[in-house]
Amino acid sequence: MELLSHSFNAEHAPEIVFFDLETNVPKKGGERFWVLEFGAIVVSPHKLTEVESYSTLIKPKDLSVVSVRSSRSHGITRAAVEKAPSFEDVAHKIFSILDGRVWAGHNIQRFDCVRIKEAFDDINMPAPSPIGIIDSLGVLTEKFGRRAGNMKMATLASYFGLGQQKHRSLDDVRMNLEVLKHCATVLFLESSLPSTLHRQNSNWNGYPSSTIMTRSRSNGKSPSREDTSRKSPPSSLIGYQRTVPYTRGSLGKMAESVRGLVSKSQGQSTINQILKHSHSLLR
Repeated sequence: MELLSHSFNAEHAPEIVFFDLETNVPKKGGERFWVLEFGAIVVSPHKLTEVESYSTLIKPKDLSVVSVRSSRSHGITRAAVEKAPSFEDVAHKIFSILDGRVWAGHNIQRFDCVRIKEAFDDINMPAPSPIGIIDSLGVLTEKFGRRAGNMKMATLASYFGLGQQKHRSLDDVRMNLEVLKHCATVLFLESSLPSTLHRQNSNWNGYPSSTIMTRSRSNGKSPSREDTSRKSPPSSLIGYQRTVPYTRGSLGKMAESVRGLVSKSQGQSTINQILKHSHSLLR
């Protein structure tokens, strides 16, 4: 694979695909995850505009793993997937969306990448491969963890005033992109006025994460089993490592301090495009 040189040409930047999976929640040891929904948007790296989208419900081989009723208002039910296509029916489309692009999403290295590999292995079909990975969990853990509370997408969206997470793939990837744009904007502001904004941030970082009120805690509800499932970050967020089916390689930097975000092949220039785009948001 040819690496980009420092004379990177934005006109030839690889497209970014933000994707998300919805799955069942295994109820006991030994049970597996089944993909119930796939959703993705393909984004231009020049303007971060959406150029293509795709989503589909997926019928698992074992329908009993899907709840008759979901604890979420927009959750996936057994009735919703029983007439959906199987993964094998949509595998070629999913492959064409993912293969050879930069993959982006929240906690995808720990979860979604693994589930994609498993699903393609199930049907004896080669899995798609990314040319770079952007995991927004790494970005926001490094720069916003203490001020934004826990690292769930619902909490981060609430912090940035982006509304309520629907836990449906296509809605979630669009929200993910907006969260990342907001993150990049704040990074740009802080790098532009470090003596002023970093001094203010020292006060924000003084708040323990337990003082942050999430949406579920503020309304007195306990998190459901689904809310504490696959997208919940691990207990130790910073520096966690877990085997994934794709090589992460040496990772670049974002705003001189964000590390572990994008694999070296083309990823650095992609993140730079996101940071450049954040400047236009301020005009």
